[in-house]
Amino acid sequence: MALTPNSFTDATVSPSRATRKYKDISLSFTRHPITGDIATLSDADAVKRSVRNLIQTDFYERPFHPEIGSDVRKILFEPVDESTAMNLSTYIEECITNYEPRAALSSVRVDADTDRNGYHITIEFYIVNSEDGLISMDVDLERLR
Repeated sequence: MALTPNSFTDATVSPSRATRKYKDISLSFTRHPITGDIATLSDADAVKRSVRNLIQTDFYERPFHPEIGSDVRKILFEPVDESTAMNLSTYIEECITNYEPRAALSSVRVDADTDRNGYHITIEFYIVNSEDGLISMDVDLERLR
């Protein structure tokens, strides 16, 4: 079967790996200096921002999608110790696995910081259909009240 320029090809036919570019709008709503439109985040930055937003979202907080969220904010008011850190790690893993299809989770490490009454979280993941390597992001969470 000869391939014509307009025919569809299977992924096994082409030698290059199919990659996908991800784009989200920047929540700072700054203007792009050239186009004047809202600035965008791309690839790793877009997925990192999405993961951070998912972690900080409670259930029933998003209109029309009450099922999206996590219990991370609720657990911040529990005593800061290792068992709470393990529960926090489980909540974060479930949230990213269930609601962020662009991230293939590798590990979540939660360190309790008793001096600041908070947690230092390191999340490592791969971006699906991307040639980027292991992406690591750090998040510090502490209660505000």
